[in-house]
Amino acid sequence: MTTPSDANRGAGYAGAGSLPPADDSEQVLLARLRRGDDDAFAIVVRDQGRQMLATARRLLGNEEDAREALQEAFVAVFRSIASFAGNARLATWMHRVVVNTALMKLRRRRCRPECALEDLLPRFSEDGHHLEPPCPRSGRPELDLQREENRTIVRNAIDQLPATYREVVLLRDIEELSTGEVSEVLGITANAVKIRLHRARQALRTLLERTFEDRLP
Repeated sequence: MTTPSDANRGAGYAGAGSLPPADDSEQVLLARLRRGDDDAFAIVVRDQGRQMLATARRLLGNEEDAREALQEAFVAVFRSIASFAGNARLATWMHRVVVNTALMKLRRRRCRPECALEDLLPRFSEDGHHLEPPCPRSGRPELDLQREENRTIVRNAIDQLPATYREVVLLRDIEELSTGEVSEVLGITANAVKIRLHRARQALRTLLERTFEDRLP
């Protein structure tokens, strides 16, 4: 479960639309939350719950896990609201909390075996040429899969990546955080984010090509 200290690290997080600091009406709501006002908590759940659940779904790809992550995130929010500095929008901070909670669940989850990343990256000769030519993309429309099936295939491929690369892809390409935001969430440099993302996308392409090759007649 995300801890209060995890949540506090996100107090200045610029995700969820890079919103400005809280306005006067939100400061009033925060004051009520810090007093333990049940009605204020109900307002937060009503206003933020749907968006937070959508975030958890995108990261976890599973309805049951997403709902569990949402519950854990709300518990973390309520436990640490008294120490929330209020120098960012409440929605921004809560977005960070649910992202951290979902990542923790991903790290605990081992539903699929991970692939060795080096086996999925392109190999080059000493003169810089591909040792294996990239697979050509099919232009035959009858081989196109339905959109929902495509999403499932992509998600399954992402889940096979090693955790450090899977997280970067999920945060950058699924959750659409900026490089700087991913750097802050994962506690790594922006350059490390770029390197991991590049390698993860290469590996992901290999996994997807293998999947589509298996489906060819």
